[in-house]
Amino acid sequence: MSLNAITPIDDLGVLHVSGADALDFLHRQLSNDFALLKHDAARLAAFLSPKGRMQASFIGVRYGASDVLLLAHRSVLAAVHKRLSMYVLRAKVRISDASAQWRLRGLMGDAIATAAALPIWAGSAASALPLQPWQAVASAAAVAGPAPDAAAGTAATGTTDQAASGAAWLIGLYPAGQSARALWISAAADAQALPPDTDAAVWAWSEAASGIATISQGVVDQFVPQMLNYESIGGVNFKKGCYPGQEVVARSQFRGAIKRRAYLAQGLATHLPEPGTEIFTPSDPQQPCGVLVQAAWQPQPAQPQPGQSQPGAGQSAPFAAIVSLKIAHAQEPVHWLHGGQALALRLDAVPYPLLEDI
Repeated sequence: MSLNAITPIDDLGVLHVSGADALDFLHRQLSNDFALLKHDAARLAAFLSPKGRMQASFIGVRYGASDVLLLAHRSVLAAVHKRLSMYVLRAKVRISDASAQWRLRGLMGDAIATAAALPIWAGSAASALPLQPWQAVASAAAVAGPAPDAAAGTAATGTTDQAASGAAWLIGLYPAGQSARALWISAAADAQALPPDTDAAVWAWSEAASGIATISQGVVDQFVPQMLNYESIGGVNFKKGCYPGQEVVARSQFRGAIKRRAYLAQGLATHLPEPGTEIFTPSDPQQPCGVLVQAAWQPQPAQPQPGQSQPGAGQSAPFAAIVSLKIAHAQEPVHWLHGGQALALRLDAVPYPLLEDI
């Protein structure tokens, strides 16, 4: 399936991490390298518990000299905001919820070139196409960063949380099917430059079809990063220093302890399965062999919202999903339960190579 669309992204929020120590602080807390983050790249990263379980997944971009914007699912934003703040201690860092200051758009197909042609880029974006996954183009205002905040003085941060006019990023993502994808971040006041032309449900499908999982509240604390293939899609740096959960991640990678992987799945249903839904095999119907991470209806007219019924009583409709499954069961039939009924899932390989296959 190939799509050309500009969609709103309503399920992600934004944390603004500011201050002279922001990059070093995130480098010590997240699974990826933020110490070397430049304006021409984005970072996929996980925030882990000491036991190596994912509390949140982030997409991060550098904003100005030392600030960072972190995008995470809104359902976990408040909790990770609070928990990250507990680690600040004496670091010159301030973390704030800046979701209201920024607008996010999902771009597919030809819409990426449309966005790249906006005057905000001053010609820099068009020359970068096609964007590779996690490649970023930052506007001049994004590179310059937020304005100084006189009220902050010499405190942890010397910049304002207000989004600078003209600040924007265009970030390459993994494709969904035949559709190239990109993420557009802009100051809320500038959002009218790229109005959506398609419902957000189309973007939700593209996220599921890409095989790149996002942690939401329903699956917090269930996965080490490798269970969602994060080491294969640029979400883990094994050369960086310590961070919470690092020992578990390293042991899983280098001692052959990876027993679960992320897979694509397709199914038919009248209700969309929720994140955290358990997956079973007919050979062991009492013991779950996996967990559904996220799901979205396949694009079609009259998209319902997650959790709602498809139009038409008793009518099933197709959906795409990402599931984390025990590798030993990946070749078996699998199903999930709804109303006591077993509903089949068809598993597919993710559309990118795993690190062990490279």
